[in-house]
Amino acid sequence: MQSAQESADRNAWVLAGLRIAVGALFLIFGEYKVFGTQFTLGGGFQSWINRFLAGGTYPLMAPVLRGFVLPHGTPIAFLVAYGELAIGLGLVLGVLVRAASLFGLLFMLALLFSSDYPGPQAAFWQYFGAALDHLALAFCFAAFLFGDADRVCSLRGSILRARSARH
Repeated sequence: MQSAQESADRNAWVLAGLRIAVGALFLIFGEYKVFGTQFTLGGGFQSWINRFLAGGTYPLMAPVLRGFVLPHGTPIAFLVAYGELAIGLGLVLGVLVRAASLFGLLFMLALLFSSDYPGPQAAFWQYFGAALDHLALAFCFAAFLFGDADRVCSLRGSILRARSARH
């Protein structure tokens, strides 16, 4: 039978693997936005916001997208691009994992309410079905935020172990 410590260690490694995989996705998402200009300066961000407005924004988000996000599209596009890159770096490297996870969770919720509205006549369960892509990542971020996601395979964990070995 497995000891509690062995089980905790295995869970920490699995959570670290998931953290690194999600971080790698965000590095990919952020990299092309930061190192290219189509998303930030070429109207790519505004195009996505207009698609959200045309195809399924929650009613509470439509005025925010029209009245604030679109008029400030270029600075917000840079915030999104560098934010995705920072989230990815934090998760992959295991540095500031809780901060990266909090911002990742907030980002996923913003995307969910900006793009996944199934309509006023939809059954309750359809709200969850429409939001699966953003909900799955939101749940990952919540697990990283409230779990011990930076215990193993992280710069922070390595630094803490080195400090404790010296004392």
